[in-house]
Amino acid sequence: MRLWWRVADYAAHDDPLSNAANWVAVVVAWNQPFYPLYLWAVVGGDKVWPSFLTFLSTPFFLVVPAVARRHSLAARAMLSVVGIANGILSTKAFGVESGVEIFLIPCALLCAALFRPAERALGLVLVTLSAVAYLIPARFYGQPLVDYTAADNSGMAGLNAMSAAFLVVFIGLLLSGAVAASEQLGIRRREENGGSGENPEPPLSH
Repeated sequence: MRLWWRVADYAAHDDPLSNAANWVAVVVAWNQPFYPLYLWAVVGGDKVWPSFLTFLSTPFFLVVPAVARRHSLAARAMLSVVGIANGILSTKAFGVESGVEIFLIPCALLCAALFRPAERALGLVLVTLSAVAYLIPARFYGQPLVDYTAADNSGMAGLNAMSAAFLVVFIGLLLSGAVAASEQLGIRRREENGGSGENPEPPLSH
């Protein structure tokens, strides 16, 4: 429980969108060490080693909440970029036939939903980057780092699809909570301003 409260305190942020981004980053980083274990069960221990390359992104996910304390927008953009980069690296490691590219879909969801109207240009750039990464031709990646069989690829595709689906649901729940929190914050700000009609959006950290 003590560890949980420390994690919760680290991920917490006054800005609802940054709070959601922080939790996505923490949960992804928390689950990354388990991915090789899931993969072991699907393809066997001798074909797991490419999954350790995904750990290159773990420190960047972990540092997102720390960045958010100093600059909310930079942290949200960082989460999106690291997710896209990790998707590209994983596709090179496992190959297109593994279905690992599907993780770019929750990345695109984050890029579309984590940015306010005033930040829309950045959000559109990142959504476009997600789409471009997803549409990279298979020949660009070349052969995967391990010679996976058709059965291996089928198993990995199922594992990746299930994992990405859970991630999309988790992100959706977080973002719905962020929208509700933003609305409540907007109402409170309007009440504090005496209904002056000022912009109720939470200000950017910097």
